[in-house]
Amino acid sequence: MMEEFVQESRRVAKGNKYKRRLLIKEFKREINETICQRLMESEWQSILIKQWYEWTINLDRNWKESRREKKKLRGQ
Repeated sequence: MMEEFVQESRRVAKGNKYKRRLLIKEFKREINETICQRLMESEWQSILIKQWYEWTINLDRNWKESRREKKKLRGQ
């Protein structure tokens, strides 16, 4: 789900003349609140939207993997 959202954000950004900070601000406003909070609380802060995309996708994947592992443990 998040990967599709990032792809759509990339597509929209290409068609607009957003300044870098405004693009990141808009992206943060639109992503999942929990993921955004984790990104904002982490030690890294990037001014590159590409890194925001990558970190968002990675956090989403990790969260999904964590949920799968919890389900496996509950099932045992």
